[in-house]
Amino acid sequence: MQIEAYAGEEMILNMGPQHPSTHGVLRLELETDGEIVRRVVPHIGYLHRCFEKHAENVDYPGVIPYTDRMDYVASMNNSLGYALAVEKLMKLEVNARVQTLRVIMAELNRIASHLLSIGTYAMDIGSFTPFLHCFREREKILDLFEWTCGARLLYNYNWVGGVSHDIPEGFVEKTREFLRQFAPVIPEMDELLSYNKIFVERTARVGVITEEMALSYNITGPNLRGSGVRWDLRKDAPYSGYETYDFIVPVGIGKFGPLGSCWDRYYVRVREMEESIKLIRQALDRLPEGDVQEKVPKKVKPPKGEVYGRTETPRGELGYYIVSDGGNNPYRVKVKSPCFTALSILPEIAKGEMVADIIALIGSIDIVMGELDR
Repeated sequence: MQIEAYAGEEMILNMGPQHPSTHGVLRLELETDGEIVRRVVPHIGYLHRCFEKHAENVDYPGVIPYTDRMDYVASMNNSLGYALAVEKLMKLEVNARVQTLRVIMAELNRIASHLLSIGTYAMDIGSFTPFLHCFREREKILDLFEWTCGARLLYNYNWVGGVSHDIPEGFVEKTREFLRQFAPVIPEMDELLSYNKIFVERTARVGVITEEMALSYNITGPNLRGSGVRWDLRKDAPYSGYETYDFIVPVGIGKFGPLGSCWDRYYVRVREMEESIKLIRQALDRLPEGDVQEKVPKKVKPPKGEVYGRTETPRGELGYYIVSDGGNNPYRVKVKSPCFTALSILPEIAKGEMVADIIALIGSIDIVMGELDR
């Protein structure tokens, strides 16, 4: 039979939920015409752990370990958002030391999260060496976390009214030492990956999200800023004293192709690590004395009411809607996930791309299934 007889025949392919490049148990149903993707249908729910129902059946402090397990590579940021929301409901103000420690830990975790994102993204595209560099540096941050609270991934660190542990003696010096040696690694990563010809060709004209698309799909975080929108809650709706720090909000620049491409989203994360270094240095310089558990109540029992709090995690705006009926347990906890909204745009930007480019798309939006499914 002649080849022309097969032209236009479509095939349904399943990518995942065991595919390593889906970054978790995600299944994508691809409708292809040869190598061209005509339609993508994401299937989620393989990692559903009933977070929101669990939260109704434990007390307020008991929810924090569950928050850690949503975006499990940015646990410090998850628990911070929840603690801030409950404190807002209780009208509880923490002291300056707690605020500063929270900023230090959140920004260290932002760097660690972006290193994992960048390293695995490079490996998805076919470059192995940057992965080793990124994980080498990430391990040093996890060492600092383990030294502080005994855990390397799931920390239970941000408590309502304070933090679980004060930093150990010598932590400030060790952190400064890490920042000194890490700062030159970022230009090294640019040379290895950011401006690598093969990497640029694979990412700079693929998966373009325009500003209008990003806003209409409620994309947040680096995915939104990669489309040129300078929006960051640390600047635009600050919390934990972020308004007193000097830093900039990096956005996509469209250097090698259209603005809002996979390369732009990747590049924003690289530049954000530089800004996190600035933030941590400022926080270490101003770290005041104080009791980190001064305001931690023996029994967390907010008054009747409801609250919505949001923070800027490494993957975007993480929101907690909490309803209190005056009891020991939350009546309702609802989470607004940045990964969920990021995945929702995948069918839109995948149309007409090659099958191999789907891998570049998934890595560029940087989803974590634990938070997406909850």
